[in-house]
Amino acid sequence: MSLNDPQLDRYLRQVRYTPLGESGQRRLLESRVLICGCGALGSVVADTLVRAGVGFVRIVDRDFVEIDNLHRQVLFDEKDAAEQLPKAVAAANRLTRVNSSIAIEPVVTDINAENIRRLAEDVQLVVDGTDNFETRYLVNDYAVATSKPWVFGGCVGAEGQTLAIVPGETPCLSCLMPEPPPAAALPTCETAGVLGPIVNIIASLQAIEAIKLLSGNRDQLNPAMTIVDLWNNQIRSIGMASGRSDSCPTCGMRNFPWLEGKRGSTATRLCGRNSVQISPSSSEPIELASLAEKLRRVGKVTANPFLIRLAVEGYLITIFTDGRTLVGGTDDPSVARTVLAKYVGS
Repeated sequence: MSLNDPQLDRYLRQVRYTPLGESGQRRLLESRVLICGCGALGSVVADTLVRAGVGFVRIVDRDFVEIDNLHRQVLFDEKDAAEQLPKAVAAANRLTRVNSSIAIEPVVTDINAENIRRLAEDVQLVVDGTDNFETRYLVNDYAVATSKPWVFGGCVGAEGQTLAIVPGETPCLSCLMPEPPPAAALPTCETAGVLGPIVNIIASLQAIEAIKLLSGNRDQLNPAMTIVDLWNNQIRSIGMASGRSDSCPTCGMRNFPWLEGKRGSTATRLCGRNSVQISPSSSEPIELASLAEKLRRVGKVTANPFLIRLAVEGYLITIFTDGRTLVGGTDDPSVARTVLAKYVGS
């Protein structure tokens, strides 16, 4: 492949950046990435990497598009929200029109201990676009166990942080936080809000670290955690050189409770939503048509090939083909389970 190759024409401005060059672009075109979550951060990362020419992008997300996503989730529009499309599907539809030469695989599911190996085994890099620490600790367990790099990111309000994690070379997430922070102590998108510009900045920082890794420029990775507070005009870097610990339960002692399914809940409060996700004990697919017919007896049902929604008594119950259910109208897992059992069964 040379600069005269038509496949490289669209990347000409990137290739002319000497540190990347033609060889780096070729590596990008041969690379494979998993993006975990395609909400705010994930949609910006996916858009950037597809435009940059990463050859294969698998987008995994458990949720569907809603109107209040649109101020920060750049891949979606009002039509996606009106059709209640799964975010992974809507993202793939859009990105295929952006770069048809890239392989994009949407997967509508929740990342868990049962499926993470299958979802990540054939990629070189995992990028975090999630909204909860349970999934991040699961990704960290998997990454350390398989020596696969990943890029952490998170934001809320006007603040965010990101860090590239290379097992064996850098601290892992457990080195920095041996235990997830208490959920009650953390602000969420719902309680603190979130501004679009911080999403764009943090996701762009994640994307450039991904591009460095995939293009063969690992030595250029940022060795620090970057913390950005846009409202107060602050950007900080926290050095990680001394952060790696031999006593780390994950990369030091090689314990992987999240990956082994020994930790993690089946009911998860969703960031920015008065909703609870309930994951099934079985991965058997749901036959949506017959279930929709049953639920029409108790409330208003809407459906598409990917999900059905039941509105009843102030709750909005969304059921996906993999059996996952979102119960909107409560952030109490016990209430959500009661609502699900009452209207759908358990």
